[in-house]
Amino acid sequence: MNNSKILTSSIVAALAGFIFGFDTVVISGANQPIKDLWHTSPWFHGIFIMSMALWGTVVGALFGGVPTEKYGRKKVLLWVGILFAVSSIGSALAQGPYTFSFFRFIGGVGIGVSSVAAPTYISEISTPATRGRLAALYQFNIVFGILLAFFSNYFLKGVGGADDWRWMLGVMAIPSVIYTIMVFSVPESPRWLISCKNDIQQAKTILSQMGVADTDAEIRKVITANEEETAGKDVHFFSARYKTVLWLAFMIAFFNQLSGINFILYYAPEILERAGLAAKDSLFNSIAIGGINIIFTFVGLYFIDRLGRKTLLIIGSLGYILSLAMVAYAFYSHSGPAFLMTFLLLFIASHGMGQGAVIWVFISEIFPNKVRALGQSFGASVHWVFAAIITLLTPVFLDKDHGVFKDNPWPIFAFFAFMMVLQLIWVLTKMPETKGVSLEELEKKLIRHES
Repeated sequence: MNNSKILTSSIVAALAGFIFGFDTVVISGANQPIKDLWHTSPWFHGIFIMSMALWGTVVGALFGGVPTEKYGRKKVLLWVGILFAVSSIGSALAQGPYTFSFFRFIGGVGIGVSSVAAPTYISEISTPATRGRLAALYQFNIVFGILLAFFSNYFLKGVGGADDWRWMLGVMAIPSVIYTIMVFSVPESPRWLISCKNDIQQAKTILSQMGVADTDAEIRKVITANEEETAGKDVHFFSARYKTVLWLAFMIAFFNQLSGINFILYYAPEILERAGLAAKDSLFNSIAIGGINIIFTFVGLYFIDRLGRKTLLIIGSLGYILSLAMVAYAFYSHSGPAFLMTFLLLFIASHGMGQGAVIWVFISEIFPNKVRALGQSFGASVHWVFAAIITLLTPVFLDKDHGVFKDNPWPIFAFFAFMMVLQLIWVLTKMPETKGVSLEELEKKLIRHES
């Protein structure tokens, strides 16, 4: 098999994750300047400024599965790039909070759709032996985008005076346009062509370009799996037949956000300021968070096809529990910024090699070919609904002037630590291992026995 062709196509698709990560975190640098500019209340700021992109992401994730199934993975990835470009330019030029919120919403739709289409596409074109690390390239690009967003915010701080936040948001148009152009070069998913379009000839051509020696055998394998999946059975997406995989997708997405990862990434500068760091220092330390994230995502990429998805989640859960408990203690005991920063970085490391590396891989591989995009849409929707809720509520709890925990935010981190204890129990008792198994074999393992 032509692994270089598969790798190149996977990297291009995964670049949607880079823009996703950049867009997700770039708002942290605009958080306070927008508060000062438009004098927003904590509730308004949480709903319209900080979480509007996430509500767009929810919409994109909820409905992204339908066009991904109908029009194909490639066309949808192309539109994702266009949405990102429009969002970055529009939000940078916005003259009021409602216009700003609209363009952030558009970017969020792009993120939501990309979290459906990109992992689905990569999972379908990769081999069982490489699927984990190739699909995890999407997550790697997310954290790479996060890191560059922290750098970008740091270096653009003060460049435009009171309008430096506009530069922070507008610069994302550059990678958005580059990504959109690159998508033209990738082939369509052969599994989609077979399963959803019945275009056997085109699928055969692409499989041949990818270096598959026996294209007929590969096509027969997919067709047989599809026939076994649909013959004389109820294939409604929310039927009891898919109960196991639906619950698996729901739980991994639910726990991903109840770790507090988006809360910490979105509000990193503010959290660090609450620990006693000056604004410029807190923004610089946000870069350290991004750096640790990318290093340990590399670790996750290396081990995901070696140790497996389940083992990485066990290790990550243990790291989550320790680090979050210590961050809560740091705030509770006023231990100082160095102590807090140490355990925040341990938290980020635990996420990078655990949930961060695993979630998009796991969801993209557990659903059958016929409903994979819909399954990815379901899992991504759960992920983003909880991300939006947490981001919306955070100013109400964290705000230093009006927040519920304005004096000391330690209960927030204690709550997240408790949720990670529950995640560890779920992983140990309910989560199956999926490494090294073909998509069709996983289909038999997780679906067939419920017939």
